[in-house]
Amino acid sequence: MEHPVMLLVWLMEKVGYGHFAHAYPHVVYTWFFALVLIIVGRLCISKLTLVPGRAQNFIETIVEMISTFQDGMMGQKGRFFFPLMASLIIFVFFCNFNGLIPGSFSPTSNLNTTLALALVIVLTTHITGLFIHGFSYIKHFLGPLPFLAPMLFPVEVFSHFARILSLSLRLFGNVVGEDLVLAILFMMAGQYFMPLPMMFLATFTGFLQAFIITLLAMIYISEAMEHAH
Repeated sequence: MEHPVMLLVWLMEKVGYGHFAHAYPHVVYTWFFALVLIIVGRLCISKLTLVPGRAQNFIETIVEMISTFQDGMMGQKGRFFFPLMASLIIFVFFCNFNGLIPGSFSPTSNLNTTLALALVIVLTTHITGLFIHGFSYIKHFLGPLPFLAPMLFPVEVFSHFARILSLSLRLFGNVVGEDLVLAILFMMAGQYFMPLPMMFLATFTGFLQAFIITLLAMIYISEAMEHAH
């Protein structure tokens, strides 16, 4: 949810980049979250111990959960994409959750951010297919029977372009919808506790949307890795 005072935009104003920050707050917050996740990731791997503490246990549990789920969806061959999948679900969740913090902004409430994520997923899908199968990857677009290929090829191409639209609009629409409901509740209830249940629900749905976009990315890449029949 976009708040009247956005902390990072205010800080950018102080260093002379206020015009850019006001015009592109989603870019500012996207860079900020990417930088925070990179720094946290580096700190985590620099302090690994044989006897893990609470923080290391927590991080290892998250990594193991994502890895186990990915193995079930993509198999052993999909482990190459673990950095992408882990980064995607963690980044999207924190972007979604950030909109609940007063003075902050959710980058995923801007269609440009969700479109960029969708393009990364779809491009990775087709690059993977071309890398594994070469020119034979086109068989994924031709259907099971040769005489159906002229009819199915444009349909398949259109459906793959539609993935970009569905991935970007699904995430964008859900985040914006939650932000609008929260904004209305805050205007109606003010400082009272009426918005709190919705904030808890928005935290859950924020994770759910991060899970869904990561799940779809796993499915699309797995399909590209398989041989067409």
